[in-house]
Amino acid sequence: MDRSRAKHPLQAIRLTGGALVREGPSGAVPERPVSMAVNGMSARALGVWRRRSATAAMAGVLLYVLVDVVLQFLPPHYSAISGAESNLAVGPYGWVMNLNFLGRAVTSGAAVGALFATARTNHPGARVPSPRLLSAGLALFALGGVCSGVLAFFPTDVVTAENDVAAVAADHGVVAVTTAGTVHLVVATVGFVVALVALVLLTAWLYQSGQLPAARGLALAFTTLAMLGLLFLGLSLTVQPALLGLAERVCLLGILGWTYSVAAGIRRLHLPSTEKTRDRR
Repeated sequence: MDRSRAKHPLQAIRLTGGALVREGPSGAVPERPVSMAVNGMSARALGVWRRRSATAAMAGVLLYVLVDVVLQFLPPHYSAISGAESNLAVGPYGWVMNLNFLGRAVTSGAAVGALFATARTNHPGARVPSPRLLSAGLALFALGGVCSGVLAFFPTDVVTAENDVAAVAADHGVVAVTTAGTVHLVVATVGFVVALVALVLLTAWLYQSGQLPAARGLALAFTTLAMLGLLFLGLSLTVQPALLGLAERVCLLGILGWTYSVAAGIRRLHLPSTEKTRDRR
């Protein structure tokens, strides 16, 4: 066996000018930098995480809406027009709505994860993201999700004619009598407000960063709907209490619609072939 030919498979690797160089039969051949390889692996893993988080957020929104609709047709048959959505957590199937509140918290977390992974991934045509808008928006959106989870542990006070305090305002869709009911009302209010502010900040970030161009229009539309719902909610509390349930659901539709449309836009982002292969496993 020719020794000179046997040396070729055992090619030497040396460091030249800070770069790895492989000594081959035809001379020195630059190796791919280790940092590039590591970053490539991180990008692939981030892409898989981004897609899976977005998928989880989309599924969470659909499941939340489905449970809400089904519970409306089950005893004790609360009104979707005048009664607050939280009323669904009081009654024989209240535990299902409590699980739904917890599910909305998980959905919000998945949406935050998907957006964070999107911000960390470089996409063609994307400008440098605005970190302050993104950080504040994600933090507030996550806080809104936490508030939703807290609602599961503090049942609301349902307005009834027998309730001493509620009897004065029997047409109102929300009232706080017990400690748990007061906590529920405060947490729900904070959750709605911070979620709406988060929508405004994150939608502004989408436009300033240049990311998710296909989803920006829907994000803006649902943000506008949510803000109009909040205005409607305020008017219902002061002018027309019988429409409080409808106003609350319009606001919630804006939040959930924004979450679904943005998550769908993230899921449609291009993945390299290696990421697609891993994601299908």
